[in-house]
Amino acid sequence: MACTPKMPALFICHGGGPMPLLGDPGHAGMIQHLKALPAKLPAQPSAILVISAHWEAKPVAVMTNSHPPMLYDYGGFPPETYEYSYSAPGAHALAKRTINMLKDAGIEAREDSHRGYDHGVFVPLMLMFPQATIPVYQVSLHPKFDPSTHIAMGKTLAPLREEGVLIIGSGMTYHNFSFRRADSEIFDKFLGEAVVGTDEATRSSRLCAWAQAPSARAAHPREEHLLPLMVVAGAAGDAPGQLLHKGDLMKCVCSDFWFD
Repeated sequence: MACTPKMPALFICHGGGPMPLLGDPGHAGMIQHLKALPAKLPAQPSAILVISAHWEAKPVAVMTNSHPPMLYDYGGFPPETYEYSYSAPGAHALAKRTINMLKDAGIEAREDSHRGYDHGVFVPLMLMFPQATIPVYQVSLHPKFDPSTHIAMGKTLAPLREEGVLIIGSGMTYHNFSFRRADSEIFDKFLGEAVVGTDEATRSSRLCAWAQAPSARAAHPREEHLLPLMVVAGAAGDAPGQLLHKGDLMKCVCSDFWFD
């Protein structure tokens, strides 16, 4: 019997609303990077689990819909952006097991059988896996915007990687509509030093203290777009982070990270 390759855990920046799918020039580097990313994986994933910045639930919710609808959670874009379709099946059995894993770890969790794919999911996956044949499901952010809790969530989800499940944190390393490039560069430097090549304890300590970093609140007035990185860092275990991509995104600097 063939061995299922262990999947990495990834943090990716998903850009501004549907703009990557519209071919926005400010997203050109991101578009090219995400389209090329699947070729770097050890195999095709058995399923994809996404922690999106755009789903907050109390308690933590897990998508159990076998055929998730689309959730166009943006406004003011061209009509065609409300007609996009990503028909990947859900992962009902895996999602139910994920709920039990979280509960066994002392993290209150529930199922959501109605949730659809938000743009933090369908935008990057339409670029990465346009065939939409791989089962996809989501886990929401924890209602406590606490880094250590999200890292703990990631540790709980980590065993899924051994089953070929690709864990993706979908957010942004800079998320402030003032688009101050200098702040994005300063905070991106901090994240790189916190994540790339560091041991698990150092990485966790630095990420838990992210709000004290230079330009932290200028980069993230509210941290929902950063917290998916915490989950992915927890799922990484003792694997050091690698810089997957760094480039301009909507006039600012943003980075993606890979954990073996």
